[in-house]
Amino acid sequence: MKTSPNRIVLLLLASVLLALFGAGCATVRGFGRDVGTAGEHIEDSTR
Repeated sequence: MKTSPNRIVLLLLASVLLALFGAGCATVRGFGRDVGTAGEHIEDSTR
């Protein structure tokens, strides 16, 4: 199975972002708050 370089870079970037995001949320509750806040910002930007 051949993997393209673009796919490897994308997976690496996604892994790094997930690790950084996960480090910012110490608990599941904190993760829920972060997701909720992100959703609110997205809603506000569409208005």
